Amino acid sequence: MSEKPTVFIVNDDAAERRFLRALISSVDLEVKTFRTAQAFLDAFEPTQRGCILLDIRMPGMSGLELQRELRERGIRLPVIFLSSHGDVQIAVHAMKAGAADFIEKPFNDDLLLDRVHKAVAENLSADQTQMTKDEIEKRIASLTPREQQVLDLVALGNTNKAVAQQLAISQRTVEIHRAKVMEKMRAESLAELVRMVTLLDVWSKSNPNAGPERPAPSRPTGNR
Repeated sequence: MSEKPTVFIVNDDAAERRFLRALISSVDLEVKTFRTAQAFLDAFEPTQRGCILLDIRMPGMSGLELQRELRERGIRLPVIFLSSHGDVQIAVHAMKAGAADFIEKPFNDDLLLDRVHKAVAENLSADQTQMTKDEIEKRIASLTPREQQVLDLVALGNTNKAVAQQLAISQRTVEIHRAKVMEKMRAESLAELVRMVTLLDVWSKSNPNAGPERPAPSRPTGNR
C-alpha cells in the first residue's frame, strides 16, 4: 500500500467524481473515488492518511451520516464537505460536528486544491495545534457590537439577506460588516470563521468554571 496521503472522494455523481479525480491528481496527490459512503467504509483502512472530500447529499448514507459514522469509529481523517448554495446551514452543522471545512458549489479549482492541501498537511502533522481560546476571545473582543451580531448570525448559517432582515439593515451594510468581521477574525473563509466560534463554544461548555459563555447577540437598535 502506498505511503502517500490519499484524498478520498465520496460522491454519487460520476461526472463530478471524474472531474475531482483529474483535478486533484494534477497536483500529484493520490486519489481514490467511491460512489457511496458504504463503499468507502468497506474499503478504508485505519492506517490510511489524507482527507475526505465528501458530498452532503447522497442516496443511502448521506454525507452527514458518514461523518457521524467516522466519528463513532474513531476515524480522524479531515472531512471537507462539498455543498450547494441551499446546503449552507447543513454545512455549518457539519462544521460544528467536527468537519474540517466546506466548499460551496460551484467552486474555484484553486480554492479547492488549497483547502485539500491544508487538510492533508494537518492530518500528517504530528504537532497539530488548535487556536487557543484566548486568541479567539481577543479577536472577538475587537469586534463592534454590530459586528458581533453579524458574526453570530453568519456562524449560524444565515445568508447576508437573512442577516439584513433580522437586524433591520441593508444587505450592503451586512456585506460591509461581514468583511470587517472576516478581517478582524483573520478568517480566510466562512468555514474557518464557524470553526473559531465552535471551538470557543465547545471550550466554554466543557469548562463550567471558566465563567459565563459568550453572550447572545443584542437586539438591533438602529440602522448602523
